[in-house]
Amino acid sequence: MSKTKKAPVIDPYLPGVGNFGYRVSRYELALDYKVAINRLEGTVTITAVTLASLSSFSLDLSAALRVSKVLVNGKAPKDFRAARDKLNITLAAPLPAGAAFTVTVRYSGSPRPLQTPWGEVGFEELEEGALVAGQPNGASSWFPCDDHPSAKASYHIQISAESPYRVVSNGELVSRKARAGRTTWVYELPEPTSAYLVTLQIGMYETVRIPKSPVPMQAVLPARLKRSFAVDFDKQPQMMQLFTTLFGPYPLSSGYTVVITDDSLEIPLEAQGVSIFGANHCDGSRDSERLIAHEMAHQWFGNSVTVRHWRDIWLHEGFACYAEWLWSEHAGGLSAGDLARRYHRKLTDAPADLLLADPGPADMFDDRVYKRGALTLHVLRCEIGDENFFALLQDWTTRYRHSSVVTDDFLGLAAKYHRSSLRWLWDAWLFSRPVPPLDAP
Repeated sequence: MSKTKKAPVIDPYLPGVGNFGYRVSRYELALDYKVAINRLEGTVTITAVTLASLSSFSLDLSAALRVSKVLVNGKAPKDFRAARDKLNITLAAPLPAGAAFTVTVRYSGSPRPLQTPWGEVGFEELEEGALVAGQPNGASSWFPCDDHPSAKASYHIQISAESPYRVVSNGELVSRKARAGRTTWVYELPEPTSAYLVTLQIGMYETVRIPKSPVPMQAVLPARLKRSFAVDFDKQPQMMQLFTTLFGPYPLSSGYTVVITDDSLEIPLEAQGVSIFGANHCDGSRDSERLIAHEMAHQWFGNSVTVRHWRDIWLHEGFACYAEWLWSEHAGGLSAGDLARRYHRKLTDAPADLLLADPGPADMFDDRVYKRGALTLHVLRCEIGDENFFALLQDWTTRYRHSSVVTDDFLGLAAKYHRSSLRWLWDAWLFSRPVPPLDAP
């Protein structure tokens, strides 16, 4: 009896996600969404290049969506089949290594979130509209793709919906045309972007331009929340000014958009050039200020500089968490040192079973990853000094702009900013489970 050969795994944290044999350079999406009945019809054209000779390949796609047609270089393949959230395509003739090719997929269905160990992820129907919360693997809930963070591409997104609704996606809004009660919105995102960071936000929203920001900034939100927004989000221009000073130039050409949904969200989330908050984060209390800083910082750490493997997620969350502390320090709140001492005490009281450099899939979004990651950066800052620390962060965001990274990339770069070895620091904070003493001031 022959044994079934298991498919190779790209990332053990999400073993069924990602695809071999090709690299996508561009997605062109043409979508039609009917809000009232949650019906999506779409065509996506994918431009890619083979990394090896291919006789078959796959794309990630939710089982909730049905594929009706596939073309490869304009011709029908030998076969295509959908199974286990994959679209498997068998070619009529093999493609040689290094060959450019296009794949066109026509599909439809009622999109729904994927059920994952981290809860529901992806396309979610709202009371009045829809949202996409893509991290870590939710892109496949609404379009066929290579849904791994290391797979970055540019995007052209055309989406039609009923005219009363505003549609927000990534990049620059290049056109908006209304016809027969429906409006077609077209967005262009030239910067290489991971699929999970591509979003779709649909609602009864108004647009508010945010003045006095060094980067073009707008908010999209229900009219009823505009007064609270003016209180809760009024510090965003100052945050942007601080972060562009500390982290380097804002990494996108199209500016920054904040979406406030009419529904409550458990946590806000990041997308490329967009942050999404729930109505519960916009109540006039200012209680979400640290979250506002956190999501903005992800535009540098996570969205532009993105992990190649999910085990290195501290490079996203630890950095964004430390940005919260830097904002607090700048805005006259608790200093980064005060916050480091506070969260060091909390970590010391928590179970010492987390390895920051490889926390495991169950704990990749554990708050200890966020806080221990921020503490690691604070200890590094105190060791190498402010001048070297912030020069390192700017070097990091410049050198790896719109690229994929691993922890060793950061450690190697940090070594250039200190005259002696930092191995003791990395061993204690990244590669050991016990929480080290906090010797930093």
